Amino acid sequence: MAGAEADPNSPATFAPLTNPTFRSIWLASQVSSLGWLMQTVAISWLMATISTSDLMVALVQASSNLPALILSLFAGAIADNFSRRRVMFAGRCLMATASAMLTASVVLGFVDPWMILGFSFLIACGAALNDPAWQASVGDIVDRRDVPAAVTLLSVGFNTVRTVGPALGGIVVASFGLVTAFAMTTLSYLVPLGTIWCCKWKVRSSPLPRESIRTAIYDGLRFTALSSEIKAATARGTLFGLASIAILALLPLVVRDRLVGSALAYGSLMAGFGAGAVFGGILNGMLRRIASQERVMTLSCVACAACSLSLALTSSIAVAAIALALGGAGWVTAWSGLGVSVQLASPRWVVGRTISIYYALVGGGIAVGSWVWGTVAQNQSLTWALAGSAGALLLVAAAGVLFPLCERRESEPDPLEEFNAPAVALNLKPRSGPIVVKVEYLILEKNVQAFLDLMRQRRHVQSRVGARHWTLQRNLQEPSKWTETSRTPTWTDYLRLNHRLTEADKELDERVLQLHAGELPPQFTLAIERTTGPPRKAEPSTPYFPRH
Repeated sequence: MAGAEADPNSPATFAPLTNPTFRSIWLASQVSSLGWLMQTVAISWLMATISTSDLMVALVQASSNLPALILSLFAGAIADNFSRRRVMFAGRCLMATASAMLTASVVLGFVDPWMILGFSFLIACGAALNDPAWQASVGDIVDRRDVPAAVTLLSVGFNTVRTVGPALGGIVVASFGLVTAFAMTTLSYLVPLGTIWCCKWKVRSSPLPRESIRTAIYDGLRFTALSSEIKAATARGTLFGLASIAILALLPLVVRDRLVGSALAYGSLMAGFGAGAVFGGILNGMLRRIASQERVMTLSCVACAACSLSLALTSSIAVAAIALALGGAGWVTAWSGLGVSVQLASPRWVVGRTISIYYALVGGGIAVGSWVWGTVAQNQSLTWALAGSAGALLLVAAAGVLFPLCERRESEPDPLEEFNAPAVALNLKPRSGPIVVKVEYLILEKNVQAFLDLMRQRRHVQSRVGARHWTLQRNLQEPSKWTETSRTPTWTDYLRLNHRLTEADKELDERVLQLHAGELPPQFTLAIERTTGPPRKAEPSTPYFPRH
C-alpha cells in the first residue's frame, strides 16, 4: 500500500475533485454526513436521557452498524450486477424516508427506546445499500491512478465534517431541541438524492447476462477467500472495529457520568475526535511513505488504546478532548489504510462484493463490540469497559503476526474482457451445464517441478475467476501426460470466467505453454456432465464436445 497513496498536501491527492461527477457526489455526501452526525448526537443523547440502561445507550452504535453485517453482502452483489447509480439512489431514498419517520415520531411524542433503535437500524439499512455501490463506483468515475486518493478523500471528507457535525448537533439539540436536529438531518439526506439523480457516469458493460444473486455472492466469497490481502485487511478491520468502538459507543456515558456534561459538551468532544481524524488524514500520505502498512496500523491501534485508557481515567473535559483527538487520528488512519487495501486488491468485476464483505464483517465487529463494552459497563463499570477496550486494541496491534497487512503499490489490473468462445457442435443454452474443461500437457521429467510451480499459480488464477473443482492428474501409464480439469456450473459461467482473465493471467498461460513438450499445442476438450438418470428435455443429449 505504501506509495499507492499520495501526499495529501500534493495536487495528486485532490486530483479526483477535478472530476465533476466525483466532486458533486462527494460534496453532497459531506452534506449528508453532516446531517448523519447531527442525528447520531441527537439519538445518542435522547437515549441517554430517556433510558437508565448503559447497554441501551451503547446499542445505538450497534443498531447503526448491524445492517452492514446483514445487508452489505447482498448489496455488494446487487452493485456488481445492476446499475450502481440506481442502487445508490435506492439506498439514499430509504435513509431519507426512515429519517422522516423518526422525525415524525419525535414530534408526536413516541420516544420508546426500542423504536428509536428501530429507526436507527432502518437508516443504517439505507447506508448499507448505498455504501458498497458508492465505493465501487469510485473506480468507474475516476482514473485508476486516482483511486487511492479518491478513497482517502472519502475518509478525510467524512472526518472533516466530523469536526463540526457533532458540535453543531450538540448546539442544535441544546438550543432548538431534538425535533429541529432530526428535521435538519432529513433535509440533508435529500441533497445526495438530487445529486445522484442529476449525475451520470459511464460504466463498462458486459456482453454477458447478469449473474444470479446466489452465484454473485458465491463468487465474491470465493474471491475474498483466495485473496490473502483482502482476508488480512478484513480480519484486522473486524478486530479493530470490535475493540475501538468502545470510544464512540461509551462516550455519551463518559460525558453524562464522569464529566457531568451536557449535549453541547458531548458534541464538542465528538468534534475533537473529528479534528484529530482530519489531522490524521493529512498526515496519512507521509506516514505511508516512511512506514509500512503494518507499522501504520500498529501506531493507529496504540493511539486509540491511549485514547480509551485516558477516557477511563480522566474527569477533565480538556484531557478527554485531547485524548479523543489522538483517538480520531488513529481511527481515520486505520480505516483509510484498510479500505484502500481492499480497493486495490479487487478487480472491477468483483469490487462491490469484496467491499461489501469487508463492510459486513467490520460492521459485525463494531456491532458486537458495542454490545460487549456496553454489557461490561453495565455489569462492571465504565472504567473497566474502557480499560478493556484499550487492552484489546493492543492485542489487535499484535495480531499483525497472524494477519500481516500486505504492501501494494498499484491496483489490481482490469480484465481483458476479450474472449472468442470456441465453436461447439451442440446448441447450448446459457444455463447448459455443468461444463467440464480439460487440458492435456506433455511435460518432460526435468520440467516437472517448474510445471507444478506454475500450475499452483494457475489453480489460484482459475479458482478466483470462477473455476470450480480444479484438479491436476498425472497419467500412470504415460507419466509425461498431465491433465488439468476444472468445472463451471453453466455455459455462461464458463464464458464469464474467460472474460475475467487479465493480461498477467494470459502471460502465465504462455509460461505454462513453454513447458509443453508436444509438437502440437496442448489438447483442449470441452464437455458437459451428464448423470446416468433420464436426460432433461431442455439440455443437449450428447455428453462431449469436439476437441479444440
